[in-house]
Amino acid sequence: MSRSTDTDHDNTTQNSLLQQADSTQPALNYAVSLQNAAASVGFDWPNSTGVIAKIKEELDEVAAEIHSDDQARLHDEIGDLLFAVTNLARHLNVDPQQALEQSIHKFYRRFNYIEHQLHKLNKTPESCDLATLDSLWDEAKAHERGSTPTQKSRR
Repeated sequence: MSRSTDTDHDNTTQNSLLQQADSTQPALNYAVSLQNAAASVGFDWPNSTGVIAKIKEELDEVAAEIHSDDQARLHDEIGDLLFAVTNLARHLNVDPQQALEQSIHKFYRRFNYIEHQLHKLNKTPESCDLATLDSLWDEAKAHERGSTPTQKSRR
């Protein structure tokens, strides 16, 4: 799937600063490249506090769209939220692609732990209630840390 940009549709915008960003990169890295290009001319938050406020604003907009019948609008708001979170990662010198990949691997390990524990009990995830799965999730986290489980929010 190719990315479309506003410059694809507007021939009056020649040699855009944003064309410096490599649109063939994974989406998270492309977002960082676009944000860096804009930041190079001063279009940026002065610090992460502004970015965090923007994330909260975008999250509120997602929440407002959740119960609407406008899937396109919800899609747009989720995209804005992801873009803002990517901007926070950039501000904090965190590679969002690597951070997401690490979280994916962590989720995989922990859910695999749940499945393994349930297998030992001759159970499946489908046969368990959410409280049981959450308890095993907390156990998986504690197992990774080498401590005992504590009650935390799931996932």
